[in-house]
Amino acid sequence: ATGAVLAIVLVFRVNAGYDRWWEARKLWGGIVNQSRNLTLSALAYGPRDPAWRRQLVGWTASFCHTARCSLRGESSGPDIRRLLGSEAEAQVSGAVHVPSLVALKIAGLLRRAPGLDGFTFIQIDHERAELIDHIGACERILRTPVPRAAAIKIRRFIFLFLILLPFALVGKMGWFTPAVMFFITYPVLSLDAIGTELQSPFSRRALSHLPLNEICNTIERNLYAALEAQESFETGHLKTMESASLGSLRL
Repeated sequence: ATGAVLAIVLVFRVNAGYDRWWEARKLWGGIVNQSRNLTLSALAYGPRDPAWRRQLVGWTASFCHTARCSLRGESSGPDIRRLLGSEAEAQVSGAVHVPSLVALKIAGLLRRAPGLDGFTFIQIDHERAELIDHIGACERILRTPVPRAAAIKIRRFIFLFLILLPFALVGKMGWFTPAVMFFITYPVLSLDAIGTELQSPFSRRALSHLPLNEICNTIERNLYAALEAQESFETGHLKTMESASLGSLRL
């Protein structure tokens, strides 16, 4: 009966940790999708100014890096300097919440975009607002750990179970008790460790932390690939129109 209770407690602990880990992964999947949606809509419906486009893509790509660094307590300066230059890095260096300032920069670019109608602006700005919602939810997970009292009680229960179990086994197992204890102790402690690991999805100290570096690099590659594809398409389309115009003039 005690073993059954312990199994239920461990399953609860692992599930609680996995729920936090999986929710964090879904939120970062949302950051991936919203970053792409925002960029694609801005490139399709925004002005064709190359400088404006590169600024928008740079700030949008910077958002994921600043979100990652904010959750890990790291500096996002090097990534912003790499994407936007030293001046942009200086603009955000003293911010209390860097992702919010980056989102504000994106909003400013959208507001100043010439030729962007009101309906399209609302749609694109909604994608930007979703980025803030996602990072806010991630911060909720980060700053709301599993209650300490529950973790302590579970550890105490495991400790008492493993201390008292040999006395229950020795009469039946005899000299095999140490071997049996090993095969019981290892999975019990492993499940407890897994539950603990999954509770911190953003910490680099956890073996099961989310691969935020890879996710951010994927977002960055996707956004700049979209920019290059759009510019290449428009350049090719312009050349086609010029060729058609020249052909009609010859006729």
